[in-house]
Amino acid sequence: MPDTRPGIVFDAEGVCHACRVAEQRKNIDWNKRFKELEKLCDKYRGKNGHYYDCIIAVSGGKDSHYQVYVMKELMHMNPLLVNVNNFSWTKTGLYNFNNMSETFGCDIISLHLNKKMARKFLWKALVKMGSPTWYWDKAVYVFPIRMGINFNIPLIIYGENISYEYGGFQTKETYSAMNQINNDVVKAVDWDYWLDDDITMKDLNTVIYPTQEEIKEAEINPIYLSYFVKWDGYKNMELAKKYGFKSLGDTGEWEREGFIEDYDQIDAFGYLVHPWLKYPKYGHARATDVASYWIRTGRITREKGIELVKEHDHKLDKRALKDFLDFVGHTEEEFWQVIDKFWNRDLFEKINGIWKLKNPIWKQKQ
Repeated sequence: MPDTRPGIVFDAEGVCHACRVAEQRKNIDWNKRFKELEKLCDKYRGKNGHYYDCIIAVSGGKDSHYQVYVMKELMHMNPLLVNVNNFSWTKTGLYNFNNMSETFGCDIISLHLNKKMARKFLWKALVKMGSPTWYWDKAVYVFPIRMGINFNIPLIIYGENISYEYGGFQTKETYSAMNQINNDVVKAVDWDYWLDDDITMKDLNTVIYPTQEEIKEAEINPIYLSYFVKWDGYKNMELAKKYGFKSLGDTGEWEREGFIEDYDQIDAFGYLVHPWLKYPKYGHARATDVASYWIRTGRITREKGIELVKEHDHKLDKRALKDFLDFVGHTEEEFWQVIDKFWNRDLFEKINGIWKLKNPIWKQKQ
């Protein structure tokens, strides 16, 4: 993992925070943590009479299946699932989304964002900050909290604390997801950054985070499930498959470029332009992320991880790019003109018109 990853911290031995966390979690008494979760659920179960006991923020993927399994099957809670709808679905993703509701027997409220506004916003966010999905990602953070307030459902369930688990600005372990909005996944910017003749404040209702007064009055209590149960995306996938979840490999729908697995972030096509954009900005993309997870959990060696990164990390999937451009209504030429300004000149050099890493991991002494 390169030191260009936002928020990454390395100790005196050159080991990143995420690897240290992986070591520490081997010593946690998970039975004790599980009992803490049971006690917490006892506090909220039946609080609203015959209504919902908690909200679970879901996409429909493997981790969503796992979260619903824990809360519905193990904790015997009656959850309301909330979701921000994709701009375009894969057939596999839509199947999994429906399967999650049908298999576990849960109601879902799905927010369909204003597509006219989304088209403007995604392109503007790409041009201005190189993070096209800011509008969608911010809604993902806002919507579950807003639904908790509106429906008087205080307990809100999220999956893992991504900043703590994988390396980021929030390095303190906590069960509370109250500060999740500040984990830098969605950059904090002033509203004036977005406003123009096409985008006004009335267009931004779905991405305005509730006030602290609203949250406090509703006694909202968002939590990370990964604090209470041993979190492993691969094992979550294995459990999800027992309950009907399908990977892209299972359906044969899509063999993605730049990815080394077929079961994560498989709900939509065009969204995957966003994780690829880490590559020109920070010198790593999704293959580095996943290979790092697998190395930490002992699934592959570091040497194998480097091979996978070399082969896959730089690739932007053509199908994902086409879907993204079809949605925002711009050409591939316009896209690459925008991307050209985001290549990190400290990390990359242009050779024969192609940006290449100056000092890739596979050329460094191990």
